[in-house]
Amino acid sequence: MTTDLDVPLRTRLGHSVQGGVGRALSIFWIPATAFVMHVVMRYRIPNASKVRKRFRKIVEESDEPLLICANHLTMVDSAVLAWAVGGSWWYLFHYRWLPWNLPELANYGSTWFNRAGVWILKCIPIRRGGRREDVAATLKRVKYLLSRGETALIFAEGGRSRTGRVQLDSVAHGMGRIVNSVKNCRTLCVYLRGDRQLAFSTVPARGDSFYVDLELFRPESKHSGMRRSRDLAHQIAQRLASMEEKYFARRK
Repeated sequence: MTTDLDVPLRTRLGHSVQGGVGRALSIFWIPATAFVMHVVMRYRIPNASKVRKRFRKIVEESDEPLLICANHLTMVDSAVLAWAVGGSWWYLFHYRWLPWNLPELANYGSTWFNRAGVWILKCIPIRRGGRREDVAATLKRVKYLLSRGETALIFAEGGRSRTGRVQLDSVAHGMGRIVNSVKNCRTLCVYLRGDRQLAFSTVPARGDSFYVDLELFRPESKHSGMRRSRDLAHQIAQRLASMEEKYFARRK
């Protein structure tokens, strides 16, 4: 289990400052983000009321850590997902439930403006395929935040699916390591897909309508060590794949 002693004081202070600044500015950036998606991009979530009611019940019924695991098709999935499950105004009063997420550093770290933007938006950039030490340090930061009562989002495949479907051969084992290390960590599987989304893309099509499904899931494993983490990660990915099958069966 990750404790304060496992995380350098500088990192802990950095997260406190980042979270505090993001919260202070959330009155501006949360409604602005929702405005872009709802008005500019004209995105729609037909079952938004049901999804948000379900999500709020999940976070209200327990204070245990919550890791959101989702499929990944576009570069703005984290923003659309957060908007879909929590709305916008609700987060202003329940900021801890707005998930931290791990965007690819290469996509958002090219300029100081981009770095400042993702810093405010509760992001911890990660270089996928980077040095194991750097990836491990980033995952430790996520574990620390979860152990402190925050919420985090991780994509089951690490990057965007190149086939347009959940890829069980590209599972991000980091999510298993997180679930394995954080005491009483709950896993919320979220399947999100625009009805016009055929494969991966930069952003969903303008005017798209999104299907959203939630399943609270507690994976278990008889293994230990790294095998246990990998087993947990594959179970989560398989659950998302099952949710995907339900989506396509519904569309037939």
